[in-house]
Amino acid sequence: MTLLTTVFAAIISTIVWYRSASRSEMRLGTLCLMYWGASIMWSVDAIFEYAELRADYFAPAAADMLNDLYLGLSVVALGLLIWLLILLVKDPKGVLRAALLKKN
Repeated sequence: MTLLTTVFAAIISTIVWYRSASRSEMRLGTLCLMYWGASIMWSVDAIFEYAELRADYFAPAAADMLNDLYLGLSVVALGLLIWLLILLVKDPKGVLRAALLKKN
């Protein structure tokens, strides 16, 4: 489930990046790379787990699948949080800078 969750997040973010006109401005490429990196990591994990379990790999317990789903969703959420922090620091459209200068 972790692999599926991160692959879906990677595919969706890549489609949004590809269709977006301001792809370099909003740093969507960074988000795509984070999700594709996580997908590769979970792919390697799945290969080694399959090598260890063989046929049992395809019959996980429901509790294990639920735990993997929670882990995958937390990885996606952490990726979004890191991406938002990068956006706040870089402030590509100057929104944060304008709001801070307007207050002062």
